[in-house]
Amino acid sequence: MQEWRVYSKKADFKALGDCFGIDPVVARIIRNREVIGEEAVNRYINGNMEDLYSPHLMKDMDKGVEIIRKSIENGDRIRIIGDYDIDGICSIYILFKGMKKIGAQVDYDVPDRIIDGYGINENLIKKAYDEGVNTIITCDNGIAAIEQIKYAKSLGMKVVITDHHDVQYEDTDDGRVYIIPDADAVVDPKQVDCEYPFKMLCGAAIAYKFIVSLYESLHMDMDESEEFIVFAAIATIGDIVDLQDENRIIVKTGLTLIRYSDNPGIKALLAINDLNPEALTAYHIGFVIGPCLNASGRLDTAKRAIELFLSDEREIAEKYAGELKALNDERKKITQIATDKAIELVDNTELCKDKVLVVYISDCHESVAGIVAGRIKEKYYRPTIVLTDGEDGLKGSARSIEGYNIFEKLLECKSLLTKFGGHPMAAGLSLPMENLNKLRMELNTNHGMSEDVLIEKIWIDAPMPIDYVSFKLIEDMKVLAPFGKANEKPVFADKNLTIRQIQSLGKEGKFTKMYLVNNAGNGIEAVGFFDSTELKEAYGANRKISCTYYPEINEYRGNRKLQICITGYRIE
Repeated sequence: MQEWRVYSKKADFKALGDCFGIDPVVARIIRNREVIGEEAVNRYINGNMEDLYSPHLMKDMDKGVEIIRKSIENGDRIRIIGDYDIDGICSIYILFKGMKKIGAQVDYDVPDRIIDGYGINENLIKKAYDEGVNTIITCDNGIAAIEQIKYAKSLGMKVVITDHHDVQYEDTDDGRVYIIPDADAVVDPKQVDCEYPFKMLCGAAIAYKFIVSLYESLHMDMDESEEFIVFAAIATIGDIVDLQDENRIIVKTGLTLIRYSDNPGIKALLAINDLNPEALTAYHIGFVIGPCLNASGRLDTAKRAIELFLSDEREIAEKYAGELKALNDERKKITQIATDKAIELVDNTELCKDKVLVVYISDCHESVAGIVAGRIKEKYYRPTIVLTDGEDGLKGSARSIEGYNIFEKLLECKSLLTKFGGHPMAAGLSLPMENLNKLRMELNTNHGMSEDVLIEKIWIDAPMPIDYVSFKLIEDMKVLAPFGKANEKPVFADKNLTIRQIQSLGKEGKFTKMYLVNNAGNGIEAVGFFDSTELKEAYGANRKISCTYYPEINEYRGNRKLQICITGYRIE
């Protein structure tokens, strides 16, 4: 069930349009993205790397840089410990390559998803210690590793944490107490006493800022850090953080620089997926490149993806890229099988009554639990946890909906969990098998959601007649890109439309092409990725439709024509 709502945010859209040379409708969309005032609009449209905030504003940044700088100067062995997803992979690459450029004795390690689970652990620390490492720097993890960092410190090791995940806390009679690991430096803008003005950076963006700060401390040419912007951009898109403020600037810049990247790994990954660097968008990173990188950590080892980016020879890079694509193809099959099982469980068991879905699939590959949870969440629009058998109990991932903070809800159930961490919209967790039903009951008894929260809201940027669509409007809309979380593609809507022509296309008829006409007699071609059966019935009965849509230009053999891509419809 969906509810269509129209944004009603106010501003002088005509004045903003005149000021920036854009259609007032585009100015309205920018305001809908919570960009307020001319200065903020200018940053949104024209922001560049010079507009990024100083990394020195981040708590412990200078302290962490000084520790690493001294370790490098002393010839100490430094080990980077990252995560096995796209953000961890890019974070490790940035820190490793960045430190190698200045002669650091540095290497890296990545936890095995199955054996180690998420983040730094005692085994990785002991391994580093036994191998003569005396300085550890984490990336994309560490903020929740209280006991692990305590263990590293007991061995006399120096530890610098760089992370972007939420800080765990306890609510006491004296108020909320945040629990911070006792590392030598903790660089995470989510700390409440960190004055950094933007809190939504991914791990790789923080790693990039760390290297920039390190290079500044050594009075190096900042051009030496430019290549890392591409990797920060890839991770920003792939980790699905808000594409606002600094993240938007990083991604825009990264998508430009990737066209000129001489990194053999990037070139090979684009080539194996038939992607043109000149036409690369955030969509291609998020839905083509990202899954290939994540597949390495899911089904094999993330080290393979890191070695891809570190490869100096084209042939080796092409080999790694081919392996990653093959792994991703295998991951797709595994994911579909697990998703089908999850749907069957929800539809045919008592789970169908639950507000929070806790789905246990014994033979689901734990690496795809998060993807399956996301798909189940989208299908039923309910917070979803997918769990499977792990080495020491159950392991899984959670995906949430707007209005339900899954991180806080799991925090309330932490006595049932062995380990957990994450964000309001996503989390990872492990627990004993005997606590499975207890967790399900606890989450559903205390879900705290109103019925309104469980209805998906589709926000319409502007009710816009199809005859307002023009080539100029679409050209003006280019300033809105890149699109992603918190800066989604615009959604327009029109009603009382008549279907004049309709046909199904594609192997399974899942692609629909129509010609729509409004009451004034103006028409436009429309396409949509959905089955056309219901609309064909409406067409035969002369019924009209309302639809949400996105305008675009269809180019074929040199011919350009306007069309709309339908994202949702209602039969009137």
